[in-house]
Amino acid sequence: MLRLVAWGRPALPRIVLGGLTALGASLLALAVPQVLRAVVNGPLLTSGSRTGVVEAAGLVLLLGALEAFLVWCRRALILTPGTNVELAMRRDLFRRLLDLPVEFHDRWSGGQLLSRSMSDLSTVRRWMVFGLVMLCVSATTVVVGVGLMIATAPVLGLVYLAGAVPMVWLGFRFRRDYRVVARRARDQAGDLATTVEESVHGIRVLKAFGRGEDALGDFVRQADALRATEVAKARTQSRVTFALGAIPEAVLAVSLAIGVVLAARGDVSVGALVAFFATAAIVNAPVERLGQLLAMTLDARAATERFVQVIDTVPAVQDPDEPARLSAPPGGGSLVELADVRFAHPGRGRDAGTEILTGIDLRLEPGTTTALVGLTGSGKTTLLQLVPRLYDVTAGAVRVDGVDVRDLTRAELRAAVSVAFEDPILFSASVRENVLMGAPDDLPPEQAEALLQRSLDVARAGFARDLPDGLDTVIGEEGLSLSGGQRQRVALARAIAVRPRVLLLDDPLSALDVTTEAEVTRRLREELAGTTTLVVAHRPSTVALADRVAVLEDGRITAVGAHADLLATHAHYRYVLTALELEDTERAALEAERRDRAAERREDEESEVVEVADETADEKLEVRR
Repeated sequence: MLRLVAWGRPALPRIVLGGLTALGASLLALAVPQVLRAVVNGPLLTSGSRTGVVEAAGLVLLLGALEAFLVWCRRALILTPGTNVELAMRRDLFRRLLDLPVEFHDRWSGGQLLSRSMSDLSTVRRWMVFGLVMLCVSATTVVVGVGLMIATAPVLGLVYLAGAVPMVWLGFRFRRDYRVVARRARDQAGDLATTVEESVHGIRVLKAFGRGEDALGDFVRQADALRATEVAKARTQSRVTFALGAIPEAVLAVSLAIGVVLAARGDVSVGALVAFFATAAIVNAPVERLGQLLAMTLDARAATERFVQVIDTVPAVQDPDEPARLSAPPGGGSLVELADVRFAHPGRGRDAGTEILTGIDLRLEPGTTTALVGLTGSGKTTLLQLVPRLYDVTAGAVRVDGVDVRDLTRAELRAAVSVAFEDPILFSASVRENVLMGAPDDLPPEQAEALLQRSLDVARAGFARDLPDGLDTVIGEEGLSLSGGQRQRVALARAIAVRPRVLLLDDPLSALDVTTEAEVTRRLREELAGTTTLVVAHRPSTVALADRVAVLEDGRITAVGAHADLLATHAHYRYVLTALELEDTERAALEAERRDRAAERREDEESEVVEVADETADEKLEVRR
């Protein structure tokens, strides 16, 4: 937990000062019994004046007021710095999540990362501003208080001190048991958050297949497991809290019996006896609170471990120490070369470590459009993701204009290479913000607006202007307020707006009809003339529009050439193209069937409306008669 000093250092002076004020308040509370001792041994047991009692009462009142003021100072000093520390930790965690490669996010669930960035950091902040301070203050108060008790009545103080032995043993045992369940509870909470996230994102699938009850059953099982762990935590804490409350009280009972005997024999004064038990009453409060503070500390430790686990993850894809630079290509497009590229997916499962690409050799000439064709699962999408270094090659090299992509900074590489995926992810922001996401930040407003309009026109995404708030319409989480084809066109406009040297298209127009796809492709050729384009093709129509076709088979490029030449010479290409045509035909048939059903529903609704209107007219005519 010393790792927290790196984030807490700016707030450390105020946290220390807040701790000192809290300690001062506790010490002032310990001074009150000493005043009572003087009063009992003085004015109350002698013929002292009433003035002495009044002065002692005034002193106690002053000590209480100062104690309350110092408690207020503690809160005022440490609350704001604590929130700043939480902000800094949350910001660094999110920055690390953005920096970590796709391979990391393939292995980690969103719920686990969400719980680390929210509930875990809130737990750490509460411990820093309260748990840590009060743990130090309580421990110091107990030590000073026991010292005063020994000084006031040595025999009784030693009896009270003897009660600390079982409490120390209980504390170590509590630490061992509670630490395990605290970490388990946080991991289970992350899994539960993942279940909620997946269910919310897949709500359409759950409803369509009627699996809501199954999802609820899974959620309830995980929630029950979390509840059982939380109950185990509460039981563990309750045992130590009971012990930390019962043992001191039992010791005080023994001390009282011994103290009466000592006072009767004159070995201890009545004032000392009163001061001892008043001090013990003050010391007992932090002793009983130690169980809660220990539990809070162990919770914070588990939360810190989970936070540091992500922070300490070393990104597999990093910028080089001495990066190279890309020279400006004369024609606007870049030369892309894949030389003996091999790739084994680092993810989980039985296929982890199995080579998907087993030696790719491919050259994309500047300004040309190449279609990548292969059977489903052949690694087409994986190949595309190697160019912008979403993954790093296992062996071989990917070069842009002769420079290995690993020698470039990720920022420069991804400014030159733009990607449009088949499953477009849009953000809960306006259409304008989504499209201009990859545009330069320093672009003047008028140029940004012109780029926005041109990109929308090329992608045939002009429908966005007709949305309720035009281009400023917030399209909702992941863009689900739009249809599949609309999301693809907005995502394509986003890729175009980057004005890339290399454009990678992972079948981004699969939700469009053939006519619209041909129009978009034509506009792309005009707008991005000179841009090097690699498109994963799932339609014969897309293949026919490319300058060249590369055939991906068994992890290798087995042929590169014109569409007509490959039809005549490459058997596997003909087989893949036949499969694509069959898929395209089935998709078209399904789309036609869907349109027919929609038309039938409209006709049925219209005929029903006419029948209702006829019945209403007959009723009105009857009423008139």
